Amino acid sequence: MTYPDAIEPELVGEYPAYAKSGAGYFFDHVLEYRVWCHPERGAPDEFDGEDYYYPFVSYEDALAFSTDTEGAEKPLALIRQLEWINEPEAGVFIHEKGERIAEWRVEWLERGARTPGAIELFIQSHAKGQAVSAIRES
Repeated sequence: MTYPDAIEPELVGEYPAYAKSGAGYFFDHVLEYRVWCHPERGAPDEFDGEDYYYPFVSYEDALAFSTDTEGAEKPLALIRQLEWINEPEAGVFIHEKGERIAEWRVEWLERGARTPGAIELFIQSHAKGQAVSAIRES
């Protein structure tokens, strides 16, 4: 599987280090790939013992760095969601709108970027009679 490059390569490395994690089921854009490094696991100590990451435009470059660097995690994708699903409890889905930036496991990109109507279809097919189909603007 090939993963999309960052949508705006000139902005890679400019996003805040802290982001939400996971969730949402859908993404709109890949912003960058991140490889987190841990000095306590053998990565070079570049920030007084603190964990740090290197950003990449492509998954392939991030993976190569991760593989060749002691103390590095597997790459994560930093994604932007313009619409997503909030699941406050199992089987209850809320269609959210607004901008959300999160780190994702790269494998989750295999589902592909959000397409028009995909969230509504997802909610209908997974509802089990409990889904909330209201759209909340954030």
